[in-house]
Amino acid sequence: MALIVQKYGGTSMGSPERIREVAKRIAHYHSQGHQLIVVPSAMSGETNRLLGLARQLNAEPDGRELDVIAATGEQVSVGLLALAIQNLGIKAKSYTGWQVKVLTDSAFTKARILSIDDANIRKDLAEGNVVVVAGFQGIDEHGNITTLGRGGSDTTGVAMAAALKADECQIFTDVDGVYTTDPRVVPEARKLEQITFEEMFELASQGSKVLQIRSVEFAGKYKVKLRVLSSFTEFDSQDRGTLITYEEDENMEQAIISGIAFNRDEAKLTVAGVPDRPGIAFSILGPIAEANIDIDVIIQNTSFEGLTDFSFTVHRNDYAKALAILNDKVKPLIDARSVAGDNKIAKISLVGIGMRSHVGIAAKMFETLAHENVNIQMISTSEIKTSVVVDEKYMELAVRALHTAFELDKVPT
Repeated sequence: MALIVQKYGGTSMGSPERIREVAKRIAHYHSQGHQLIVVPSAMSGETNRLLGLARQLNAEPDGRELDVIAATGEQVSVGLLALAIQNLGIKAKSYTGWQVKVLTDSAFTKARILSIDDANIRKDLAEGNVVVVAGFQGIDEHGNITTLGRGGSDTTGVAMAAALKADECQIFTDVDGVYTTDPRVVPEARKLEQITFEEMFELASQGSKVLQIRSVEFAGKYKVKLRVLSSFTEFDSQDRGTLITYEEDENMEQAIISGIAFNRDEAKLTVAGVPDRPGIAFSILGPIAEANIDIDVIIQNTSFEGLTDFSFTVHRNDYAKALAILNDKVKPLIDARSVAGDNKIAKISLVGIGMRSHVGIAAKMFETLAHENVNIQMISTSEIKTSVVVDEKYMELAVRALHTAFELDKVPT
């Protein structure tokens, strides 16, 4: 008998029919003798609907009140799911985040979990209950309802598993695991049996949408075994999804590259003819940071006659705002020659722990792209990742070419 935390996403909870199917799946695991804590998201589309209502009444709603509103989506889900489980003859009890309680800081709409009181949950499990806990939400030290930001139900599930030392945290989604890349772009993409936390974190941060970044970070920190599964497969399926585990696992696939992530959501900005002197990077990026705009890839060219060019990327949603800051504030301040931007770029990233011990990965990547006449605009590297920025129109071609070049469709031996 194992203690398992199961998290079900919004598509899994999308209708009364889907909720009944989730309840049957839970009953299947319960019949095998497992103790279950279940963390459902709000029904598909419900959080957007609630936030839309709020913004109809106030274009810039207060964060505290937004959290009060948004948290009701998961509150409805836990009640409905508990009823569906009970209808199958299994004892079930639902909790909101503040009933547990999940204590967070007071950063409304993006709170972080500080602690979880597991006393009531352990008591209910001992009495044979399936415990259904609302994801995405908690309560701060002042008694205010808080939410954890987009994807927060994943984080709740992992935090529950960490707090109760669960044997496994299972994330049920509409996909059956983690693939070498998006199968919609590369039909030959292969599902991975296992992947390390480091690799999954890099894939998530570089554009893979399978898991929320904070949940992977949390799982790695507290050594919670994660498994990504589909809620649309048969209950008795032998498909075990993808296990996200530790690098030292002896059964880990011996792959140099585990996956390719890509991201269409970035834009590039270039400040040309910048005086090459100490503090110039801060003069450019300081105002961007003050505007709460995240920066990703940064490149500064070699100085020529005392001038250099400085390029960086931001999220595409922040492109217009960042471009205006550069033109209105930065350019006149540092006497730059010009400011230019491009919001039609894409970032492609190779990820794999094997890059630590193998040379020539970047060279092979660049050779492959050159063969396809794909121009590289920017390059960024880390210990287990190499990223390039290219013109958006070449993104799918580049991903397919790299997937073939690194033979990701083949099982490592």
